[in-house]
Amino acid sequence: MYQNLLHDKLEKLKSSGQYRNFTYLNRICGQYPLAKLRDEKNKSVIVWCSNDYLGMSENSIVLQEMHNAIDNYGAGSGGSRNISGSYGIYSELESEIAQWHKKEAALVFPTGYSSNDATIQCLLRLFPELVVISDEHNHASIVNGIRATKNSREIFKHNDVGHLEEILKKYPYSRPKIIIFESIYSMDGDISPVEEIVHLAKKYNSLTYIDEVHAIGIYGHEGAGISSERNISDMIDIIQGTMAKSIGIIGGYIAASHIIIDAIRSFSTGFIFTTSLPPSITAGCLTSIRYIKEHNHLREKLHFNTSLIRALFKEKNIPLMSCSQTHILPVMVGNAQDCRNAAERLLQVYNIYIQPINYPSVPMGTERFRINATPKHTLEQIEKLADSIQEVFQYFKIHPVSKQTKQEET
Repeated sequence: MYQNLLHDKLEKLKSSGQYRNFTYLNRICGQYPLAKLRDEKNKSVIVWCSNDYLGMSENSIVLQEMHNAIDNYGAGSGGSRNISGSYGIYSELESEIAQWHKKEAALVFPTGYSSNDATIQCLLRLFPELVVISDEHNHASIVNGIRATKNSREIFKHNDVGHLEEILKKYPYSRPKIIIFESIYSMDGDISPVEEIVHLAKKYNSLTYIDEVHAIGIYGHEGAGISSERNISDMIDIIQGTMAKSIGIIGGYIAASHIIIDAIRSFSTGFIFTTSLPPSITAGCLTSIRYIKEHNHLREKLHFNTSLIRALFKEKNIPLMSCSQTHILPVMVGNAQDCRNAAERLLQVYNIYIQPINYPSVPMGTERFRINATPKHTLEQIEKLADSIQEVFQYFKIHPVSKQTKQEET
């Protein structure tokens, strides 16, 4: 019975065009954004959808420090930091992160997902009366952390500070509250009204929790994110980030006051009972952050390449979603099967890899490509991207749109 039920669900997913297939490819260290497609020809393809925004995963200095850590400490950490002991390099990394975000302390987790999930669950359980107020487009890791608790919850319309204030007004000033939002939303490429949200939080006595994962390394002083760029890091209670995107490796973290960090470290089951990052990964993350802080040219080249793509797409009548204000360049196809077909043709005919984005990452009917340039993409590759997408859309008679409808947004 159970096998049949699962089979039916999978078949329904396939018939809707939402079923996901892995594209097996191996990136080539030292030649990013090139990768080898794992087929009989083992042909090279150009990757246009990686979260390795700055190409730090192949930085030679980072790699050497990771090799050194393996030689010194071995491959794994041996368990959680409470049971197996805590390598000194964890403390170095957390101090670096705290300084980066102008916070008193930081805490590192194995993934960005777990840093959101575990922190939010812990906070809400420590404060049963805490009302959580969440942006409707928040990441699944945030949603999962909220749903795992019994706290009162409110969802405000995406980036709508008017609606947010309506919700805040419903509760007494003394009632504990927390507003959770992202600085950059990864599927639309838009930026939240950070200053306005923080202002409302202060006005109505609410904590603030910002997810900066897609801004880290790319925006703000030394790449510390949107809150740093807007000079309001000190007004935000908890800053969450990842080391799996611009930093180029894996891991997540939160940065906050000493007391908040100590409380999460002491009470969060998602931290206490999880094996810590291997020391080699930790060393790589620390080295990458220090490198990113000191090399502004990486950010400048990324933004230059992004601007170039925007200009070429406009020239070729390939509309980007109008909400995009950042390095994230979404092109809405609006149909799952069309998105898959276009991606397959780009891969097989033009050796361009772009993963189709479909439900549940985005609402049905808003399927899209999510394109990311890096400092390592060349002018020739950028021109090829624009030419190829133009041809593929013409081939399949795809007419991308720049805006979502109201029905799609909700």
